[in-house]
Amino acid sequence: MESLIRAGSAPAPSTARPHVVLLASPDAGHLIPLCELARRLVEHHGFAATIVTFHILSERQALPSGLPASVGVAALPGVQTDDLPAEALRGTVLVETVRRSLPSLRTLLRSIGSTTPIAALVPDFLCSTALPLAAELGVPAYIFFTSNVALLYLMHRLVELHEGASPGEYRDLPDPLGMPGGLSLRRADLPDGYRSCKEPVYARLLAAGKRHRLADGFLANTFCEMEPATVEAFKQVADRGAFPPVFPVGPLVRSNSEEEAAAGASPLIEWLDRQPTKSVVYVSFGSGGALSVEQTAELAAGLEASGHRFLWVVRMPSLDGRSHSFCAGANGDDPLSWLPEGFAQRTEGRGVAVSGWAPQVRVLSHPATAAFVSHCGWNSTLESAVAGVPIVAWPLHTEQRMNALLLEESLGVAMRPCAGEDGGVVAREEVADAVKELMEGENGRAVRRRAEELQQAAACALRPEGSSRQALEDVAARWKATLIRERQSC
Repeated sequence: MESLIRAGSAPAPSTARPHVVLLASPDAGHLIPLCELARRLVEHHGFAATIVTFHILSERQALPSGLPASVGVAALPGVQTDDLPAEALRGTVLVETVRRSLPSLRTLLRSIGSTTPIAALVPDFLCSTALPLAAELGVPAYIFFTSNVALLYLMHRLVELHEGASPGEYRDLPDPLGMPGGLSLRRADLPDGYRSCKEPVYARLLAAGKRHRLADGFLANTFCEMEPATVEAFKQVADRGAFPPVFPVGPLVRSNSEEEAAAGASPLIEWLDRQPTKSVVYVSFGSGGALSVEQTAELAAGLEASGHRFLWVVRMPSLDGRSHSFCAGANGDDPLSWLPEGFAQRTEGRGVAVSGWAPQVRVLSHPATAAFVSHCGWNSTLESAVAGVPIVAWPLHTEQRMNALLLEESLGVAMRPCAGEDGGVVAREEVADAVKELMEGENGRAVRRRAEELQQAAACALRPEGSSRQALEDVAARWKATLIRERQSC
């Protein structure tokens, strides 16, 4: 089993501490908050932890640096997936990878359990096929839900809708779909895969939702004050025994100091240091977001016309019409070469465009940063909330449209530019107007104030007496009590 432990990882945690095993899917957006969860379990609640990754993850994604010594790391051996159809969706490949890795995971869990008591298995929600293994080994299983509880509630509603349905029968969600707190989702606002029961992924989402009922609970990367109505709705559902309890334990984001230690000096931060307070618009669409060539040009023109300072993380544009590209830039092209001719020269001195990546936590927390043009991915949303930065909401794919509605209509911390009828392109005038309104306008002032209030709520949630800290303490107490009962019964 020692061969599963990655070179350079921490030694096996002490047998004096109960052990939590966390299973990470191969996606940075899931891995980073999972590592933060492991850190808090170790530093605040007295556990040891092992983060288990997959071979396909270890080949392309490094773990965050600076994990505590009591966090070990294990990579499961690779499994064959060549027999899957070439057109298989990314999620399908992942689910099958997890399923085929269960024998290795079983061996690892038994090895850990032979030296220290395992308090819980915590797979992220893309790894829910591991839940039966936890039941087999008699280990509590809590799913780590990396998105908001609104998405979890949507999955719950999907399962409820199909109660009593015949095998192979699929039903569309209502249009519009009412959510807790009065939020109403139109068909177009639903996450990818949920809009039609005829979509191939619909059946997989339903199956995943049914598997979720096997969990003993959920650890959600959100906090009560951000989604109060949905958190309360889940309490009522859990009290009826219709769904496992949900514990909001976020925001789980890297701190500014941790990112600085990992990334070191940054020319972007040095540039921000020279800018006036609350003067810079930060623009980034995440590691998987992609704009069309036309939209990239319109965004550039809009930023130029706004007259405001900006820092734009430019990724390769999509050439096939898709709004996501998880391998953007892999062909070696320079994303900056797709910007309009003369753009860099015309905006020199007040704008910076960089290729592919920026230390986002440090940028958002910098005093010069005033606004965030964002795809509304949940990690970026939480990082913005922690920094108190209002958002120009520009959702692209997955659950981002729903997130944008939550931010704009429920929380009031975002504004949204209007997309045109010509294929959904946001015109340069709309970009400029949205930026100027958020930075200068009366409506923008209210949004900025709400962002500051949400920042204070996020900070309060993580204090020792805060809602998220107490929720994780509740879970930790449950795990420890289970271990005590097991020892007493032996």
